[in-house]
Order: sequence, then structure tokens, then C-alpha cells
Amino acid sequence: MFDVLVYVYENYWQGDACPEWSQLERTLSTLGFEPEEIEGALYWLDGLYDAVQGQLEHPELQHPASMRVYLPREQEHLGEECLGYLGFLESSGLLPPFMREVVVDRAMVLPSEYLSREMLRLILRMAYWSFGTEPQEHLVLSELSDDGVLRVLH
Repeated sequence: MFDVLVYVYENYWQGDACPEWSQLERTLSTLGFEPEEIEGALYWLDGLYDAVQGQLEHPELQHPASMRVYLPREQEHLGEECLGYLGFLESSGLLPPFMREVVVDRAMVLPSEYLSREMLRLILRMAYWSFGTEPQEHLVLSELSDDGVLRVLH
């Protein structure tokens, strides 16, 4: 499923470029993705759409100065590294509360063996994509796309 989501993001990151689900499903199948992977990814993407719509329909639910307390099951599922990364993005002002909730929602439906910092980055990129925005800072974009290679700043 991860590979399907990566493909969808890399090829359709401009929201208006993404085809209807039935056409996307045929395209993914033609590319050789397994039916179970495709079905899981489309189900996950439907959930992403629903989570975004919920946030857009009820902006009053998230105050910009609100504090998020993670439930024990969320702490266990997300793990220390992902929670730390979310905290870093929030404290930097780069992850607003409404988007954080979408990211947490989508991360919680993944089996824990799939959830890594790399997968969290993909979820973050897809959340930005779904809200029709991009991170304002070019450094954030490079951080979200970091491949672990040591780089020298110029």
C-alpha cells in the first residue's frame, strides 16, 4: 500500500491532476500494483478526503493555540520518533492543529508495522496536498522529503 500511496502522491500531487478513483484504480492495476494494495490505498485516500472535509466543515473545533494530548494508544502506535517529529513541526508553526489532526487520523489507521518516520512524511505531504497548500518554507519541504543523505549547507 505504501508504494501505491507514494506513486499517487508523486504523480498526482496537484489535486486537480488526480483522476477519478475508477480510472486511478485501472491505471494502478496496469502498472502492476496488486489489487489488495490498490484497494487499501484507495480506502486510505477516501479516509484522507473525509478527514480533510471534516476539518474544513468544522474549523471551530481546532483553536490555533490548542494543545494536543495524545491518548496512550496513540502514543504507542505513533511511537516516540513520530511524536517528536510532529511536535517539532507544530512548535515551528509549520503544522497547524487542523492538519495535525488529519495526519494523526490517517497514521492511526495504518498497521503499526507500516508507520515509520518515512511514512509519516508521506502522510504529511498528502495532508498538505489535500488542503491544497504547500509548506511555506523551502527548508520544510526538504525536511519532509529528506532521504537521510548528509547534505552540506551553502
